Amino acid sequence: MTCEPLTAQAVHDGVRAELDVIDAAQNRLRSICTDLAGNAFRIEVAERLERHHRVNRGLSLRMFGEIAEPVDGGTQPAGVKVRDVLASRLRLTAAEVKRRFRVASRIRARRSLTGPPLPPEFPVLAAAVDAGDVGDDHVEAVCRALDRLPSAVAPADREAAERTLVRHAREQDSNFVAAIGTAIGDCLNPDGTFTDEDRARRRGVVLGRQGPDGMSRISGWLDPECRAYVEAVTAAQRPGRPRPDDADGRDTRTPEQRCHDGLKLGLKAGVESGALGQHRGLPVTVIVTTTLGELEQAAGWARTGGKCRLPMSDVIRMASEAIHYLAVFENHSARPLYLGRAKRLATADHRIICYARDRGCTKPNCFEPGYHSEVHHALPWSEGGTTDATNLYFGCGCDHMMATEGKYTTTVTEDGRIAWSDGTGPPRVNDAHHPERLLKEEGDDSG
Repeated sequence: MTCEPLTAQAVHDGVRAELDVIDAAQNRLRSICTDLAGNAFRIEVAERLERHHRVNRGLSLRMFGEIAEPVDGGTQPAGVKVRDVLASRLRLTAAEVKRRFRVASRIRARRSLTGPPLPPEFPVLAAAVDAGDVGDDHVEAVCRALDRLPSAVAPADREAAERTLVRHAREQDSNFVAAIGTAIGDCLNPDGTFTDEDRARRRGVVLGRQGPDGMSRISGWLDPECRAYVEAVTAAQRPGRPRPDDADGRDTRTPEQRCHDGLKLGLKAGVESGALGQHRGLPVTVIVTTTLGELEQAAGWARTGGKCRLPMSDVIRMASEAIHYLAVFENHSARPLYLGRAKRLATADHRIICYARDRGCTKPNCFEPGYHSEVHHALPWSEGGTTDATNLYFGCGCDHMMATEGKYTTTVTEDGRIAWSDGTGPPRVNDAHHPERLLKEEGDDSG
């Protein structure tokens, strides 16, 4: 599809007018009662609406592709991430915004440093998306099948595989396309030959969300070297080996449980070895915050710098083998938490206070945990701000930079929290890392 050159204002007016027509048509459609239409007609309508949805998704991906690589250079203010703006305006998670950018980059024309634009990575799939013939699940199945082909596959064979997959995607569901993709992979790579580059491209582990019981699902692909390490530490948890927690010396764990315990043993040994260096001024270790009451009662949940919830029994067991960090909010210890103007950079003790008090980035609606945050001066150092615990708060890298560049102003509230403002509204605090505050009614100052 070619675009006729128009002025920016003409483009704005034309697109908005067409969207207004669509909105008006959809409003009329919603007002029509279909109670007596019959299922045959409803199926016909559902089919057409599904096609409309897919066409709209193709247009949306086109916008994402153009936002990522704007020909006009874009108009986003410096320091502001387009991803954050999209997530806020569209009410999408950051992960979903990144996923759409990733998909758009594969089915949209690519810009070259010199010369004419390059065709999409998957041109046949791009045409099917543009026509509204395939959905998100089809796109994912086709991309996954093509990504699994080794680099040794000839370009002509790869193009033929794409045409075959898209042809079936126009006629069948995504599960069928995935099955066809597996068959094509076996045909084009019968000997199962993969290079180190192929394996490196596929490697990755996804750590899922914590469930109500604290458990987390893990999934992904390990390269051969990583698997070798996992097998080695898992072998140390072999059946029949006496375990301290088994009074009768019997190992009743399943193979899956032994693999889990072996992996935990290897990670624990790596953290305790000190060979992992430092992370933001602290040794790579597990940072845990809790209250004195919960610790004395040995009940409840503590939180780590990565937002993990730890049962108090685990905290006590881990603490018995770890170097202790203590955060004290009253009757401060002799540690130098108040450095005034003597030093600009926060100390390790300051970071511990931020872990315990803030838990993560303090900008409203930001979910970045403490492990991903920097220490921000509420009153900027350049304006006379001091390096004191009462002036230092967590801010993720992006938000900290935006505050440093003046895109946000920050102030400390009467109750010792930090409030952010972009100048368009009153300063606000972030309750995302404090769910107990989210349950309070507006204006309730108790708790």
